[in-house]
Amino acid sequence: MPKALREYDWRQWLRLQPLLHAIKTARYRRIDRSFVRQPAKGGDIPDIRAAARGRHVLLTVAFDDAQCLELQLRLTGQLVRHDLHIVADNSISDASADENRRVCADHGATYVRLPANPWTAKNPSRSHGAALNWMWHNVLKPAAPAAFGFLDQDLFPTQPCDPFEPLEATAFYGDLRWAGARWYLWAGYCFFRFDAVGREPLDFGLDWFAGLDTGGANWEVLYRDADPNTMPQRPITAFAALPGIELRQAYCEWRGSWLHEVGLDGDRSLKAKKREAVLRLLAPVLEVSLGSARQRN
Repeated sequence: MPKALREYDWRQWLRLQPLLHAIKTARYRRIDRSFVRQPAKGGDIPDIRAAARGRHVLLTVAFDDAQCLELQLRLTGQLVRHDLHIVADNSISDASADENRRVCADHGATYVRLPANPWTAKNPSRSHGAALNWMWHNVLKPAAPAAFGFLDQDLFPTQPCDPFEPLEATAFYGDLRWAGARWYLWAGYCFFRFDAVGREPLDFGLDWFAGLDTGGANWEVLYRDADPNTMPQRPITAFAALPGIELRQAYCEWRGSWLHEVGLDGDRSLKAKKREAVLRLLAPVLEVSLGSARQRN
């Protein structure tokens, strides 16, 4: 059950919501299990497992935005301590996938083309969660990395950092989100020490009937018995990327020193202008990154 039966009120019982939620949850999980068993469309999975074993691994789920991916890989390559960056391509079109593959090759990232995701055209949150679960079951869990972390593709570091360092004192951490009394780690920035979680039945999907978005399905497995007050946190500040435009129409965030474009939020007609604003904010660090690359060459 997505929620304990006692959490439903009498009105919800009259509408048979506990039964309907249980049936829908079982169907969602059946679809997800079928997806996880599908083979990758691209990428040498055995070699990737070997490369990830015992190392600190970043993982980004990419989707139809090669420019966004290129920005992140350029910046993480210069600023973020890690051993391996894997890109799980959840794009629909072959053309987008080809662009993402070229970007990965240019920046030394490891590329996996995921199988066709059953949720992509229906529910972006479920699609993202299914992509994370595919990577967990087919790559990360068999590989047993020292630690791994998930990044949204439109999350960009602007200062040198080591996101794996806090794992020396905790089994997992990231940006907290709350749903009533429940909490979970935002799937766009969360890190896990493998020896602490590798044997757990992890589920990076969502549990929507309990109010939990992508990553929240780990509530029972990981978060229920953990103290959120012990999680390292960073300030999160929302701002409008475009002057004179309401926050909700051009929503962006500073998450510590990381800039989050929040590409799925806001007025979609402003997407191009919003990207231009993000590029202007990133310009100083991108210039430093480009200068360092020229020196190496």
